Amino acid sequence: MDVEHAADLLDPEAIARADALGLHARYVVEGYMAGEHKSPYRGFAIEFAQHREYSPGDDVRHIDWKVNARTDRLFIKQYEQETNYVANILLDGSESMTYGSGRHTKLQYGKMIAAVLSYLILHQRDAVALGIFDEGMRDYAPRSNSRATLHTLMGRLAAFEGEQATDIARNLHDMALQTTRKGIFILISDFFDEEEAVMEGIQHLRFGGHEVIVFHTLDPFELEFPFNGLVEFDGLEKFPKILTRPAEIRRTYQREIESFQRRVREGCEKNGVHYVRVDTSKPLASVLSDYLSFRLRTAKGKQH
Repeated sequence: MDVEHAADLLDPEAIARADALGLHARYVVEGYMAGEHKSPYRGFAIEFAQHREYSPGDDVRHIDWKVNARTDRLFIKQYEQETNYVANILLDGSESMTYGSGRHTKLQYGKMIAAVLSYLILHQRDAVALGIFDEGMRDYAPRSNSRATLHTLMGRLAAFEGEQATDIARNLHDMALQTTRKGIFILISDFFDEEEAVMEGIQHLRFGGHEVIVFHTLDPFELEFPFNGLVEFDGLEKFPKILTRPAEIRRTYQREIESFQRRVREGCEKNGVHYVRVDTSKPLASVLSDYLSFRLRTAKGKQH
């Protein structure tokens, strides 16, 4: 960690923001624990299990007899502490993510998603790495499976401010080249970038054998465009200001934003990537539930 960043984390306000972020993550996860799911971590735990062929000396209690019945071969179930997956969380920290019409900006909401997933993964005893990027990787915490790193991650998230343009594809290509160990990449972004280039970056990660999960994070005003009268919109990421009457372009805008979301979703699905659209006005707990439900479904599919 460089001196400047360390100073940011020593600032009392930054420390308070980090503490609040960590407490919120804990609240969301433990709230999920107290809900209808008997085992709140099972989405990760089961997903992080795999089979390997039986070898003499293996504990026969771990043989999957259902697989044996279908294949006439012996396979051992391996659980998360054996496979030790790494989840690489990549948060878009560009200027467009600083927009927010309500309680949270997209960046603040993205930080909360990253915080909750980091908390959950580390308490699952798996490893997490965290990267915050715009045109380049601005802050990066290498993978760790130590719960002691949680406060450091919260501090990095809380201290970051989005000011620059973005280059999602460049960062994905860089991570694909640098990450040789297969794992999971969790991308949190509004995807306001060159879509074709972004999909090429995602394909690069998939070609390397990584799972990729996308949290497409958008503000409700971006989805609904409820503005009225004569409005001047500030440009973000080097775009100029625009003066317009929203009522005159609302239908066209809504068609375009729906088409944009559909293209991103279909591009993800085409590449075997799970797509989660995030509306920042919705409770974060529902986002967590969607994600864990996906991991549970994926795990069941792999076991059959």
